[in-house]
Amino acid sequence: MANYFPVMLDVRGRRALVVGGDRVAAEKAAVLVASGGRVTVIAPEFSAEVWTLAQRERIVLCRKMYEPGDLEGAFVVVAAVTHQPELVEAIWAETQRRGQLVNIVDVPERCSFIMPSILRRGQLTIAVSTEGASPGLAKRIRQQLEGIFPPVYSAFLHLATIARAHLRTGGVPYDRRDAFAGEYYESPVLSQLERDDRADAAATTADLLRSYGVDVPATQLEEALASDVEA
Repeated sequence: MANYFPVMLDVRGRRALVVGGDRVAAEKAAVLVASGGRVTVIAPEFSAEVWTLAQRERIVLCRKMYEPGDLEGAFVVVAAVTHQPELVEAIWAETQRRGQLVNIVDVPERCSFIMPSILRRGQLTIAVSTEGASPGLAKRIRQQLEGIFPPVYSAFLHLATIARAHLRTGGVPYDRRDAFAGEYYESPVLSQLERDDRADAAATTADLLRSYGVDVPATQLEEALASDVEA
C-alpha cells in the first residue's frame, strides 16, 4: 500500500467546516483557526471547548443536525462523528460530489487527508503522522519533540530567514546559501538565543554573513530580531 503524500495546505481565508460539537471537534477547529481558516462548526450541541472558541469570536456556530447541502462552499471539511456511521457516509458522499478535502476523525478510509499532530515554533512547523493508525502515539511523539525543539527555535528560524534574504539580495547563489544554512545551524546562535543574548546571536550571524561576502550590521539584525520577538 502506498504511503500518504505529505503537503502543507494553505487554508488562510478559506472556509473550513467542522461537523460535530465535542472536544475532538474543538481541537480540529482550533487547528484550522490557527492556520487562518474561516471556521464554522455544525452540531446540535456544543462542548465547553467549542463554546470557548466561539466566545473568542474565532469560529461561527451553527446549531443544527448536519443535512445534505450544508457543506456547500467549504474548502475543507472535518467531521468528528465516528459514532454515527450513517452520518459518516452521508458526509463522505457529499464531499466526493463536491470535490472537497475531507477528514472524518478515526475513519481513515473516509479521509482524503490526515490531520497530523503539529508542533509550531514560529515559521517552523513539525507534523507527526501515523497515517491514521495511532493518533494518540503521534501526539506523544510530538510532545517528545517539544523538548528537542524549544520555543526559542522561533527566533532562531526568524534570524535565519533575515540572513537568507540578505544573501539573496547580495546575489549569493543557491548552493552557497545552502552552505550558509549548514554553518548557521552548527553555529552557537541557538545557544546564544537560549540565553536570551540577542546581541551575541546577531553578531555571530553578521560575522557568518561577512564570510559569504554580505556585510550587514549586527545592530540591524538585532533590531529585526527584536521586532519579531516583541510581536
